[in-house]
Amino acid sequence: MGFDELRTLLARHVRPDETTAIDGLHIAKAERPGPPSPTMSGTVLAVLTQGAKQLMVGDRVHEYRPGTYLVASVDLPVTGHFVDVSPQHPALGMALVLEPSEIADLLLHAGPGDLPRSRSGALPGIAVADMTAGLLDALIRLVRLLEWPRDQAVLAPMVKREILWRLITGEQGGAVRQLGLADSNLSHITRAARWIRDHYTEPFRVEDLARLIGMSPSAFYRQFQTVTALSPIQFQKQIRLQQARLLLATHPRDITAIAHRVGYDSPSQFSREYRRQYGTPPSHDAARLHHTTPTP
Repeated sequence: MGFDELRTLLARHVRPDETTAIDGLHIAKAERPGPPSPTMSGTVLAVLTQGAKQLMVGDRVHEYRPGTYLVASVDLPVTGHFVDVSPQHPALGMALVLEPSEIADLLLHAGPGDLPRSRSGALPGIAVADMTAGLLDALIRLVRLLEWPRDQAVLAPMVKREILWRLITGEQGGAVRQLGLADSNLSHITRAARWIRDHYTEPFRVEDLARLIGMSPSAFYRQFQTVTALSPIQFQKQIRLQQARLLLATHPRDITAIAHRVGYDSPSQFSREYRRQYGTPPSHDAARLHHTTPTP
């Protein structure tokens, strides 16, 4: 039963905007593989009941499909695309936003010995694990609440809490638990990643950023790469190029201005790095993006 029931529920409640009446729960459907596209991962639990999806961050490729789940414990710049999908066999899945405050509250109420021992050091910010019967059952009950609007306000928070418990005691629980700990290695790296996202146009020194979050430069650099699969400078570059691509979709003729706007002093360097990232010069990509972007 399991996945068949969850697949049926998701197909019944998917919307074009992917939102649902339950806060933090999203349902998505994709009928075509499409080209790899850049986005931010968010901090989420992601599950597919049909099709498969690949996410690439740095030099790591993560693939999840029915029978597995993906956890992103840090909001990372990723490039993703669906595989094994078609109009006759679309990808169908769900994502649940992971809130650090909810995880922290759950950790506070855990009894002695309830949680597995955590590994020391930072853990990768994205990981894939095998689905468990307990987690699948809780996910089905959460989506089923979409059919019972009267019960959502009371029962949805309870079921989401159970889902979080299944995650923090599961195969990738270490990374999820770190998301709820204010002084964990993951929280320090998350603060640094957030600072880079908020100041992506500004140059910075790794030593200064390490000092800002209270780590030695060597430990910071090593753990940042472990979590994100990118160096801090590479992380900034990914954010810059993603922002540039978004701007080029609506301003295809302003390539030099956009290069400066996202932090590049040299338009030629911007063009080289853009082509290396997306496989085509910004001028060609801008024309294609503008042609395919729907007008209001």
